[in-house]
Amino acid sequence: MISTNIDQEIKQAMLAKDQVKLRGLRAIKSALLLAKTEKGQTEQINEEAEIKILQKLVKQRKESADIYQSQGRDDLYQVEQEEIEVISQFLPKQLERSEIEAIIAKIIAETGASSIKEMGKVMGIANKELAGKAEGKLIGEIVKSQLSQ
Repeated sequence: MISTNIDQEIKQAMLAKDQVKLRGLRAIKSALLLAKTEKGQTEQINEEAEIKILQKLVKQRKESADIYQSQGRDDLYQVEQEEIEVISQFLPKQLERSEIEAIIAKIIAETGASSIKEMGKVMGIANKELAGKAEGKLIGEIVKSQLSQ
């Protein structure tokens, strides 16, 4: 479980006085605690849910970093990039674009999808198969390009 590793990593970062890592780890711990104490949450969250939470944190930081960069706020952009690096350490390795394209091509062949109208069917299967290994935006982009050929 990611949450048990986070506590150990926070202690190590505190001892090493690594403020960058500590800031990212605290963001992860905060998000996981919020998810555990959400209304209606009765049991511990599993590792799959933890990965989704971390992906959401990375996505939020990427969006913020893009905004900061477009506004010329390199100081804030750098902070977001540092946090992305720390959070990404706890995510599964992301697949390369070519690997994702191959998996999606296989899914399209299996489902027999031939037009953009069947994108939803392909996306559902692709999102399940590639969960945690690729961003949804990239999956959608690849599915759309392969179905429109």
